[in-house]
Amino acid sequence: MKINLILVGKTNSKTYESIIDDYSERVKHYTPFEVTVIPELKNTKSLSQEQQKQMEGELILRQLQDSDYVVLLDEHGQELRSIEFATWMGKKQQAVSRRLVFIIGGPYGFSPAIYQRANEKLSLSKMTFSHQMVRMIFVEQLYRAFTILKGEQYHHE
Repeated sequence: MKINLILVGKTNSKTYESIIDDYSERVKHYTPFEVTVIPELKNTKSLSQEQQKQMEGELILRQLQDSDYVVLLDEHGQELRSIEFATWMGKKQQAVSRRLVFIIGGPYGFSPAIYQRANEKLSLSKMTFSHQMVRMIFVEQLYRAFTILKGEQYHHE
């Protein structure tokens, strides 16, 4: 199984980017992992939020393959503790044959087409984080899940 993280727009903070890169490299020790950045839309001042979500959705759909198992990181998704997420990841490793794709959308969320394409939704917290922070938090949690599955010392109960 390969894991792909799709992001809408580049990471603006060099600090976050550095941390994301660090944890991405750590994840690669356990499984093939790739981050795909979809460029931010240009000239959005004349577009409504719905139009922006639709256009971003079209760009996201172009990155997906029919066989992908798609998980949206969404505020209305299922919340899991780190141990539960590790168990969830372990099950996905057994069940997903090709690509497990996580998507972090743009500032206004996802288009209806992306919600239709998704197999699941996960939420990182009841709290709201910037999309920049969510990237960093998610990649760290992905790494943490693999260390839990391997029984390594990174995670403490």
